[in-house]
Amino acid sequence: MTGGARYAAYAAAQAAAVAHVAAHELGAAAYAIKAVRAAAPVGQSEGSGRLECRWQREQLPDAIRELVLDDQRLRNDICWGVFDC
Repeated sequence: MTGGARYAAYAAAQAAAVAHVAAHELGAAAYAIKAVRAAAPVGQSEGSGRLECRWQREQLPDAIRELVLDDQRLRNDICWGVFDC
């Protein structure tokens, strides 16, 4: 697989891995953003990725929102910078 399909598969694998490796919790979100970027039309990759990132953040329950956002800030560099949205 290549492109968006590949990153979507990685996102699913990361989501499954969270149950036994808590540090993987950002991996699924990061790969989903990479999948959207890869599937976007030429020239719309970055904007599409930012929209996906914002959408993901809108889905966060209030009880954990700040924890997740703080984790994204701390680990953005190792997550390909996809959480700059």
